[in-house]
Amino acid sequence: MRDLRTSNRARVLRRLYFDGQFSRHELAGATGLSQASVSNVVGELVEDQVVVEAGLVGSDGGRPRVLLRVNPDHACVVGVDVGETHVLVEVFDLTLRRLAMSTFQMDTIANRGEAVVERVLAGLDQCVEDSGVDPGRILGVGVGVPGLVERGSELLVHAQTVGWNGVPLERMLRAGTDLPLFIDNGANTLGQAEMWFGAGRGARNAVIALIGSGVGASVIADGVPYRGASGGAGEWGHTTLSLDGRPCRCGAHGCLEAYIGAKGVLGRHREAAGLPPEIVDEEVALRELLAEDSQAAREVLEETARYAGAGIGNLINLFNPERVIVGGWAGLILGEQLLPAIREVAAKHALHHPYQQAKISLCELGTESVAMGAATLPVAEFLGAGGVRSAALMRPTG
Repeated sequence: MRDLRTSNRARVLRRLYFDGQFSRHELAGATGLSQASVSNVVGELVEDQVVVEAGLVGSDGGRPRVLLRVNPDHACVVGVDVGETHVLVEVFDLTLRRLAMSTFQMDTIANRGEAVVERVLAGLDQCVEDSGVDPGRILGVGVGVPGLVERGSELLVHAQTVGWNGVPLERMLRAGTDLPLFIDNGANTLGQAEMWFGAGRGARNAVIALIGSGVGASVIADGVPYRGASGGAGEWGHTTLSLDGRPCRCGAHGCLEAYIGAKGVLGRHREAAGLPPEIVDEEVALRELLAEDSQAAREVLEETARYAGAGIGNLINLFNPERVIVGGWAGLILGEQLLPAIREVAAKHALHHPYQQAKISLCELGTESVAMGAATLPVAEFLGAGGVRSAALMRPTG
């Protein structure tokens, strides 16, 4: 009976969360539950202040119906984006409206797990102070990280390109906070944000490509992220597109990341233009490259579009997605100019029928969607538990 009650609460709560305001009568039709079950569930959710009344709507000749919505002030969540050159911390209300944010720029996070933890904890403290939220109302902290997240007896992060080999990030963060922690690959958190609120909304099968300094992907199969045997699925950037090609930071040669990641794109341009390899700000340099009117710039960008298109063609052939969504800070910058050429190349490399079924587009939520997606991790746990704090949302004791 408890499982049935939780399931009914979760069904009603998810409908209100993702689809907006409903009356009790409309919820019965939308969820497939009986009017009596909806009445009982809504009564509990309102009593718990998870759901609140949002006004009245007219009905056909009868009394106006009361509209219901999720209470954004019921709880808060934190989302963290650990990028290769920055740490971004944001606090959101329950409906993921940003309340505060704190950003720390870093030259690199390579071999600097302790420095990353310090910045995450400092950002958490700063955001709580700036937003004025009661820490007791925070459901949890979601963290998006580069690399593979191994979930064994201890959570470990393996990010080969930045020298993270089995970093016990959860334990390190736990030394500075007792808030519930949810840690996942940044491409997966980006993917969940876009599937919930952005370009993936309504799709069941999609690939969300994250292109930043490095390259990754989140594969959504029948509405669920595909993680592989040990959490390492989606390392699209380390698929080989050129045998014996350019060296990649992972130690291999010819990886896609070496051709379409920001570091690879900028490195090839500087070689072609005879410029020194040092880059102060990758984002500024990438925007300057797109604006540059030179043969070297045109050739590098054309090559980048070709490799990105071939890589997306491979994704279409492998996963048969409804949508391929390109995001990440570099993906959005490059995509503004190169997306038509990328689509054209993808069409040449993908099988015709799967390509015709796939829509290739840019992410809709902007460059901060990794942090927003990380914040969805505790929200998803809360919704699945029917609007109560499950064991995963409880603070550790002892």
